[in-house]
Amino acid sequence: MNVLNIRNVTKTFGDFAAVDNMSLSVREGEIFGFLGANGAGKSTTIHMVSSLLKATKGEIEVLGKNIAKHPRFAKSNIGIVPQDLAIYEQLTAYENVQFFAGLYGLRGSLLKERTEEALEFVGLGDKAKSFPKSFSGGMKRRLNIACAIAHRPKLIIMDEPTVGIDPHSRNYILQSVLKLNEMGCTIIYTSHYMEEVEEICTRIAIVDHGKIIAEGTKEQLKSIVTDTKEIWIGVRSESNISVEKLKNVPGVVSVRIEDGQIKLQSKAEVNNLNEVIQQLIQDNADIRSVEEQAPNLESVFLTLTGRNLRD
Repeated sequence: MNVLNIRNVTKTFGDFAAVDNMSLSVREGEIFGFLGANGAGKSTTIHMVSSLLKATKGEIEVLGKNIAKHPRFAKSNIGIVPQDLAIYEQLTAYENVQFFAGLYGLRGSLLKERTEEALEFVGLGDKAKSFPKSFSGGMKRRLNIACAIAHRPKLIIMDEPTVGIDPHSRNYILQSVLKLNEMGCTIIYTSHYMEEVEEICTRIAIVDHGKIIAEGTKEQLKSIVTDTKEIWIGVRSESNISVEKLKNVPGVVSVRIEDGQIKLQSKAEVNNLNEVIQQLIQDNADIRSVEEQAPNLESVFLTLTGRNLRD
C-alpha cells in the first residue's frame, strides 16, 4: 500500500515552475529520503503534501484519499517536523505538545496520555514542566518531534530534523526515527547530511529543478553512477607483486601500481577483497593499508545534479 501518491503535480509561481509535473509514491513502512539542493523544489513539494500550498496541477493522495477533497483526513494522518522550530517559548514542554495535539482533536484523558507518551518517547518526560528557553538546541529539536507525533500520524514528514545540533542529540533523533518506523510509521526524511540518509533511509528520491531525476535504494542510485569500485592497497615494496595474478582474481577489471599503492578496479557487486589480500600474501607483499573506494550518495548527488547538496 502507498501511504503517499503524488501524480503529475505542478506548482507554479508566475512563470516559474517550482515543481514540474512530479510523480512520486511512498510505500507503507518506508523511511523515504527526499533530497534536493536549495531551490530544487523539495520544500515546495513538502508544503503541498502538508496542505500549506495548493498544487497548480495534478493530485496528491494520502492513504488513498485526495487531500484536496479530504483535507481533514489528510491532516489528521500527517505529522510535520519542520526545519524551523515550531514551539512556543512561553509554554512549557508539556503545554507545547498538548497544544499541538489538541489541534488534531485530542481531548481529556486521551490528550493527557498522548502528551505524556510523546514527551517520554523523545526523552523529555522529566522536562515536562520546563520552558524551552532553558533547552539546548537538541532538546528543542526533540520537543519539535514530540509535537508532531502525539496524535500518532501514519505519515511523518521530517524536514532537516537534526540541523544545527550536537552529535549526541543527532544520534538520539536518528534512533528515534528508526524506532518510530518500527512502530509502524512511514517517514519522509530530508537532510543535508548524506551520512544520515545512507544510515536510515530505505529508498531515496533526488529532486532537481522541480523534477525527480533519480529514485531507488542506495545501491540502485550508486549503480547509476558506476558499476565498479576501487580497492587501494598500500605496500612497502612493489617488487614481488604479480599484476597478472591480481587481474585473474574474479571481478577485477584492471590493476595499476603507483607511488607504493596497488589500485584495483573491480566490479561493485563482487566481494573479492579477501581473495586479493590472499594473492598479495602469496606474493610476500608487505601490506600497510587497505581501502575500498566505493561511490557514496554524495558523489551520486554531485554527478546527477552538478552541485553539492548544501549549495
